[in-house]
Formats: sequence, structure tokens, C-alpha cells
Amino acid sequence: MRIYTRGGDQGKTGLIGGVRRFKDDVRVEAYGAVDEAGAFIGLAIAHLEQAGHADVAALLTEVQQTLWDVGADLAAARPDRHAFRTPEDAAARLEPWIDQYKDEAEAVRRFVLRGGSVASAYLHVACTVVRRAERRAVRLMQAEAVHLPALRFLNRLSDLLFVLARAVNARDGRQDVEYRNSREVFRP
Repeated sequence: MRIYTRGGDQGKTGLIGGVRRFKDDVRVEAYGAVDEAGAFIGLAIAHLEQAGHADVAALLTEVQQTLWDVGADLAAARPDRHAFRTPEDAAARLEPWIDQYKDEAEAVRRFVLRGGSVASAYLHVACTVVRRAERRAVRLMQAEAVHLPALRFLNRLSDLLFVLARAVNARDGRQDVEYRNSREVFRP
């Protein structure tokens, strides 16, 4: 397998469908942010495994599989020639996990500072990177067609990562630190 192709030496990259775009194109930014999110989730997985949270690590490995589908769908510059990979119900599949892991931590009413245990802190970082990926996908959506299940998945995934970060902190005996100037923003 050849790693370098020299195809990007002029600042362009190939997208699904044979189109070439500059590497800072809005579509490339969108799927690139998804790639970053997957890498940060991988980093969180490594720390979760070390900390004994194998169930969360296994769940996130499945999430990474779907993230590749999301990235592929965002990289498809010619949607008419692309069979979308992100399932219609991809976001809904995350909701039972959100509900399950949400119950492991005390109810939250205010914003919390991101941190806690190392594994939890990496989950918080992954959450913010997923939110950036979602913002890039929304920017793309304003210029070109986007497979909406991919966008919904990113939105729900940030919720899952936030809940997992709080659950891991609770398991590790770490209290969330509330943002002191926060009003009550979460309702029971």
C-alpha cells in the first residue's frame, strides 16, 4: 500500500465522486472535523480501557464505526452518485445509551466545568470536537446538500459524550464542578 500519492501537493484533495477540492473547502473541513472527532474518541477509549470502563470503551468503538460512515457521507461531493452509509436511525440508536448512562450520575441542573478524571476529561474534549464537526457540517449544509442523518448523529453524539463523561466521573468518585454563574439550564 502506498501512503503518499502526491495528489494533494497542489493543495487539493479528491472527494467521493471524483471531484477535487481545495483542502480548506467547506466539505473537506466538515469531514476533516469528523475525522478529528474519531481520533479524540480513540484517545478517550485508550484512557477508558486503562481506567476499567470497558463497557464505555466498547460502546465508543461502535460509535467510531458510524463516524466513518458520517465522514464518508460528508465527503460525497456528488450525492447523486453516492449510496449514503449513515443509517436514517443512527441518532436514535444513541438515545437508549444516553438514557442509560445519564442515570449513573446525579441529575445536573447547571452547566458543569469540563474535567474530572483523565478518562472523563478526554470524553469532554471529544464532545467539544464533535460539536465543532457538527458546526462544520451545518456550514456545509448552508452551501451544499448534506445527508441529514449524518448531521443528526453528530448532534446526538455530543449529548452521548457529555453523559458518558459525567457517568465516568461518577464511577470514579469525582464530583462535577458546576459553573458558578450558571442559571438552571437543565430541567428534570
